[in-house]
Amino acid sequence: MPVPKSQPSSGDPATLIGLPGPMTGNLLEKLEERRAQRAQEQPSPHLWVLVSILGDLVMALLSGYAAYWLRFHSMREFGNWDSITLRQYGGHITLGTLSLVLAIGWQGIYHRNVLLRSRWIASKLAKAVLIWTLCFLAVNLAFKMEPPISRFYVALNGACALLLLLGWRSAFNAFLHTRKRAAALQQRTLFVGWNDDAQRLWQTLSTDTAHAFDLVGWVDASGWRDKKPPPTELPFLGYIEEMHRIVARHAVDMVIVADLPRQHLIELANLCEREMIQFKLAPSVFRIFVSGLSLETIAGMPVLGINRLPLDSTVNVLAKRALDICGALAGLVLSAPLVAVFGALVWLESRGPVFYRQRRWGQNGVPFEIVKIRSMKLDAEAGAGAQWCQENDPRRLRVGAFMRRWNIDEVPQFWNVLKGEMSLVGPRPERPELISGFKHEIPHYNARHHAKPGMTGWAQIKGLRGDTDLAERIKCDLWYLENWSLWLDLQIMFLTFFKRDNAY
Repeated sequence: MPVPKSQPSSGDPATLIGLPGPMTGNLLEKLEERRAQRAQEQPSPHLWVLVSILGDLVMALLSGYAAYWLRFHSMREFGNWDSITLRQYGGHITLGTLSLVLAIGWQGIYHRNVLLRSRWIASKLAKAVLIWTLCFLAVNLAFKMEPPISRFYVALNGACALLLLLGWRSAFNAFLHTRKRAAALQQRTLFVGWNDDAQRLWQTLSTDTAHAFDLVGWVDASGWRDKKPPPTELPFLGYIEEMHRIVARHAVDMVIVADLPRQHLIELANLCEREMIQFKLAPSVFRIFVSGLSLETIAGMPVLGINRLPLDSTVNVLAKRALDICGALAGLVLSAPLVAVFGALVWLESRGPVFYRQRRWGQNGVPFEIVKIRSMKLDAEAGAGAQWCQENDPRRLRVGAFMRRWNIDEVPQFWNVLKGEMSLVGPRPERPELISGFKHEIPHYNARHHAKPGMTGWAQIKGLRGDTDLAERIKCDLWYLENWSLWLDLQIMFLTFFKRDNAY
């Protein structure tokens, strides 16, 4: 596809610098006619959301009855239970049905934009059923409801609910994926301008056939300047000066601005507001912590900013610290023999201190001294000063090469974790002498110091450590900060045992 050039304004008095004036009567009628035709052909997407809720409600109710029949009729020989009538268990079934639907709704699947995402919905249903099963049993036992709840019944209810919900959702999904219904659920989306953000979004959506967007094409907003041209599969529909005709001709529901001169943003936003088109702005300005963007008011004025990350929550910080303390205590005890053995080997090869302290940057840029088993000769940096490790580094001890390969030299850092200077999981700390200029050279470098540095991290299990691409490591660190959870920390710690260090 030929790369479009920037097209000058036509000079029409109705045309502003970037966008034309109000939509003419013919264009407006055409847009309204297309929308009316689509609405007549298919019911509102909200109707299908309501159908999904009602269907889940029916399946949850059936699972309660099925579990009752299995427990007290088909499998009544298990346990010591008197004969219980369906009427006596009616309260448990009703409470279980309503609470299960609420648990499913809590997973966020009752939204028009996710109706077509069958695999995602299936995973959320499984998670909701598991959580509901545990909580439903705990609540019944804690409040000692009458008649007493059967734990076997609750397990059967959860199993029946999962099977019935997945079966019903599979049939409902096949029904929704017919061509006309899928088209009605998808929003016709237009890109304005093109950049790396738009490219990544297009690649994600093009590999996922169950998304809620129908990408109709892109519009050149300011002349193509990027090194990577838009994909040939995405039609080029014209220039920003033709925006009114484009949205009418293609019945656009949503506009995603990827690259547009700032002076034209308000004009385009006003156009979308007048014609009831959703206006979205790709976060090119906010290159970091996109998930933390939120709108708040300062003195009555709306302000968009980054102020919410998982580790901004006091509860999350305390939970992570509790995990660090438990892990550090266990690590110090279990690693004591390992430290003793390799400490002795280091001392035999190079008489001198076994432990090595090194100044590193910690949380919020506060320096601290990291503790390691010495892996290099004494005074290794006496001549050249601080420098990165190299392959076959002559300063390295023979036992040091083995320790660095298997991260054994890092084991004493459990002490730093226990002191609160480090965490078990987080961005790896760097030496101030080596990275003093990185905050000016590498975008968002210092943002990684939002959290405590870690003994291991997301970048490390991706193989990014030592003499590797620092920019990619920063991306991994920022992703970790945006997506932190205790479960993620546990996953990273587990995967660390299967990843050898790339450091020399």
